[in-house]
Amino acid sequence: MRMTIESDPSYPAHWEADVVLRDGGTARIRPITTEDAGRLVSFYEQVSDESKYYRFFAPHPRLSDRDVHRFTHHDYVDRVGLAATIGEEFIGTVRYDRIGPDGRPASAPADEAEVAFLVQDAHQGRGVASALLEHIGAVARERGIRRFAAEVLPANTKMIKVFTDVGYEQKRSFEDGSVHLTLDLEPTAESLAVQRAREQRAEARSVQRLLAPGSVAVVGVSRSGAGVGAAALRNLRDSGFHGHLYAVNEAVTRDLLDGVRAYRSVEDVGAPVDLAVIAVPADRVPDAVAACGEHGVQGLVVLSAGYGDSGPAGLARQRELLRQVRSYGMRLIGPNAYGVINTAPEVELNASLTPAPMPMRGRTGLFTQSGAIGIALLSALLRRGEGLSSFVSAGNRADVSGNDILQYWYEDEATDVALLYLETLGNPRKFTRLARRTAAVKPVVVAKGGRHTPAGHVVPGTRLSEDTVSALLRQAGVIRVDTVTELVDVGLLLASQPLPAGPRIAILGNSESLGVLTYDACLTQGLRPLPPLDLTTAASPADFRTALAAALASDDCDAVVVTAIPWVSEHALADDLADALREAVAEAPGKPVAVVHVELAELVQALSATRGPAAGAPDRPTAGTPWTPAAPAAATTADPDRIPSYPAAERAVKAVAEAVRYGQWRRALADAGQVPEYEDIDETGAAAQLAGLLADVDGGAVLTLSDLDARELLARYGIRVLSTLPAPSADAAVRAAAVLGYPVALKTTAPHLRHRADLGGVRLDLTSEAELRRSYEELTDALGKPGELQPVVQAMVPRGVDTVVRSVIDPAAGAVLSFGLAGVASELLGDTAHRLVPATDRDAAGLIRSIRAAPLLFGWRGSDPVDTPALEEVLLRLSRLVDDHPEVIGVSLEPVVVAVEGISVLSATVRVAHPPARGDLGPRTLPSY
Repeated sequence: MRMTIESDPSYPAHWEADVVLRDGGTARIRPITTEDAGRLVSFYEQVSDESKYYRFFAPHPRLSDRDVHRFTHHDYVDRVGLAATIGEEFIGTVRYDRIGPDGRPASAPADEAEVAFLVQDAHQGRGVASALLEHIGAVARERGIRRFAAEVLPANTKMIKVFTDVGYEQKRSFEDGSVHLTLDLEPTAESLAVQRAREQRAEARSVQRLLAPGSVAVVGVSRSGAGVGAAALRNLRDSGFHGHLYAVNEAVTRDLLDGVRAYRSVEDVGAPVDLAVIAVPADRVPDAVAACGEHGVQGLVVLSAGYGDSGPAGLARQRELLRQVRSYGMRLIGPNAYGVINTAPEVELNASLTPAPMPMRGRTGLFTQSGAIGIALLSALLRRGEGLSSFVSAGNRADVSGNDILQYWYEDEATDVALLYLETLGNPRKFTRLARRTAAVKPVVVAKGGRHTPAGHVVPGTRLSEDTVSALLRQAGVIRVDTVTELVDVGLLLASQPLPAGPRIAILGNSESLGVLTYDACLTQGLRPLPPLDLTTAASPADFRTALAAALASDDCDAVVVTAIPWVSEHALADDLADALREAVAEAPGKPVAVVHVELAELVQALSATRGPAAGAPDRPTAGTPWTPAAPAAATTADPDRIPSYPAAERAVKAVAEAVRYGQWRRALADAGQVPEYEDIDETGAAAQLAGLLADVDGGAVLTLSDLDARELLARYGIRVLSTLPAPSADAAVRAAAVLGYPVALKTTAPHLRHRADLGGVRLDLTSEAELRRSYEELTDALGKPGELQPVVQAMVPRGVDTVVRSVIDPAAGAVLSFGLAGVASELLGDTAHRLVPATDRDAAGLIRSIRAAPLLFGWRGSDPVDTPALEEVLLRLSRLVDDHPEVIGVSLEPVVVAVEGISVLSATVRVAHPPARGDLGPRTLPSY
């Protein structure tokens, strides 16, 4: 059932959401409607008598007609019911009824409601009630309800735990034989932490079910052995997968396909199937999905193309595919996916189009959206001796995204480094949040594609420059690189070497010229290189060993770059040099080492030598002999003592520099700063003002506030904007100056002249009526009539540095705080810095110091330093405003004059709109593209 606004105008479609449950499965939460009577009765019949007793405090074997009517008829304001569904079946319900102080039904402004849950016994323990509580709480807040009241029998410990674990402020008492709970629905730091911890566990578990299935069926295996399905089956079989494997072909006439048990449909498999790999034409995928859903398959990898990658019709097909998959509680990788790999010794899963042998087992996780890029990255890592823990190539990424994989890698003990090639960020605010948390414990390296949105990816692009995107990602601890080559280069270093303690780099090798190139590359990257040590071309491996050991033992450096050119010798010394370097590192571990080589392919192989037996494929079954799961094997494993090598100094130094910057970010986490609390902030008043301003604004419209409304809103957050008085004539300008007091400024506010002092639209320090009248005449003669210029008069403020403070909601980065100096030079050179909202005090201090023109604030060429603490406070207050009120989608304070003491905000523009129905701060929900 899909209710629409057209069929019921009061139906709140934005309350619909897909959620991941505790066990990794999915469910859909939606409002209950009058059409759900039959579903509600069926649901109630499947609930145990004990659960019914806990719900109604008395035996209640069946629902009466009056009950059914009451529980399916809602006004979606004072009475609301939500259902968690899988397919068309209810698995849990929650409802609230608004009540007054006397406990009787009421309407607004009453702000309390009774709440009650019922979850089907078969689905208890999956986190259904917790998810429903998050969503009904968000609905209640939207409808002006601030508190929930609940009566729970003392024996109903599961439901009591749902309420007590949610993190809301609450009161608890025992009255008339039941536990009375009152929950304050205002989100708290604890409730947000609880919500996100549950989100992380659920999404990580959903990915874990995809990467470590106990059984896999490949749907679409041709009888001839050709095609994508047959290739996927062979790769699964030959990788040594330790679970059960099945082949599916609707026209199969024999028991085996390529040595694997074959069936006409997944539903014919007489055993559970955890993962299905679908490789049939797009028009046959819905039937395959339905068969998988009916059989209880947990997740799908859809290799089939012809979806969002093939135009509008394909995009519609992709959306319907996602809806169908989620209706069965499954997760989806794809469509148009390349597949997944898990090298864990107890799994050995190669459900991809990568032929055997399996990639080496290592400590690096890899996620790509592009199959072609995935192939290139796998090849590059294999060639350079790096192994993988897991690999996911998500194709069109209709469901499982990089966010889900980060949730999994965060707690995956087999993954030490996360590498991602992303074409879009999806939910950007969530991505930066997850990346920041993951980067705190392991490196996250991202190569991001262009600014356009590729076919098949229905997500917003960004209006920010690439440099800005990089800066914001770096603020979240992400190592942003520009190319897939850099992704591999940086990943190799981080996967095999410790983080450097600082930027001091020792350089040694047998080529003076190569050492100088390395030295210059270090300077370019902002590192502090020591003078290169030239061992001369006659240096032996023993000389390298001695020099490297000395550098590693020295307190004067934090990392070492070794340069090597070929010897003039008939003997291959690559193995000897590799051993010498390893021995030196073993003597003095703790500092990263990178090797720059010129035409020494043998050295590359020696430095990245693998350990363990060759990753050969299992014996191929003979005709008539069924494939059986393999026993855990000693697969090829990347050498933990490998040293990364690079064919160019610039590439090696770039990798080391990224490790240095990441190490600095990690150390700075110990003092990450705080989001200040300001006692004079009127958050409630601002919310009421915004609600009033937006009351008559259409859902998709943007409202630019009047100067008066903008000043009032900003003042509620302690940002005082200097008053301006209109001057439609010279006489009006004189009257305005009399009110404000001389000296005054006369300026135009026409959009094409606003903040453009260089065009002559501003006259300052006018000390008399005569000066004001003369300036008014000059202004209108030079630039146009008063009606075009829209002149205003403003009191003069102390001289200082003119700056610009802005905040904007970017579609691909979330809320962003920006700072720069005022003027065309800063705009022309792009000298603007950005930080993600909410900003901490450390963020604000770093923001104003990160622009190239920052010295002008701190006493450039003998000038007096200006009041940067006051400037930082304005930044922090604006950050709070935007973070507290998603209705505020854009603020521009220009100019903000920073004097030696104090600041003056001369002008402000504020844009507001109805916020998205659900954001990253709302209840848990899967994205819907």
